[in-house]
Amino acid sequence: MGQPIGVFDSGVGGLSVLRPLRELLPTADLIYAADAAWCPYGPRPVEVIRERAEVVTRSLLQCGAALVVVACNSGSTAALGHLRKRFPDVPFVGMEPAVKPAAARTATGSIGVLATATTAKGEALARLMDRFGRGVAVHVAVPEGLVELVEEGIGESPEAEALLRPILADFAAQRVDVVVLGCTHYPFARQAIERLAGPDVTVIDPAPAVARQVVRVLRDRDLDAGGSTAGRLEFVTSGKPEALRAAVERLMPAGWAEGATFGSLGV
Repeated sequence: MGQPIGVFDSGVGGLSVLRPLRELLPTADLIYAADAAWCPYGPRPVEVIRERAEVVTRSLLQCGAALVVVACNSGSTAALGHLRKRFPDVPFVGMEPAVKPAAARTATGSIGVLATATTAKGEALARLMDRFGRGVAVHVAVPEGLVELVEEGIGESPEAEALLRPILADFAAQRVDVVVLGCTHYPFARQAIERLAGPDVTVIDPAPAVARQVVRVLRDRDLDAGGSTAGRLEFVTSGKPEALRAAVERLMPAGWAEGATFGSLGV
């Protein structure tokens, strides 16, 4: 039997990464940690995000995780480098805004990035824009409050549309034809984003590419994360386990909560 894969986010956003990961590795044991007591990470100081990321990572490693996925853009921006230094023997896979594929796909030369506050002002996005965004206009916007709406289960709602409408109208005025989802929560508002952006705008969710990267890292490290039967799903949270169960039932395919365990993160 292989070692489990640990996945964490400040809340339920990382479920958007867990889904394609489960599709690619159906026999792997997966442990998902939601640091709900500290959600959202985006507005918090970098030092706090790093501290929480380290605490949650230690918990996942104590559960035997062979690899840790930082399924949070703010967490990746603020803490991924820190985690790799603190745990040099642990393979990590993190998130980054999909500026490279967006720049390659745009026909108008103008792309939009929907990000959290931490990601928007972080060095990682600046490096991506410098490396892949030359010759392309990159417009970054922070839909403040959208993470909280997704956490409440209303990412596809009139409230979400009202929040997103002026941002996407501004993108349209800037001739943006590719929109990057720069937060793992935002795929749970994708339908609203696509409706407001219009049929000529491509929306890119990096989660499937992150799941593929996990598979590559497992292979390159010769790590065994699979078994002969369907993998176990375990969900833990620093908030209320029943709230996380309700989110899984609401946001994930039917049957995901059945047979899964839900418990306290304890940190």
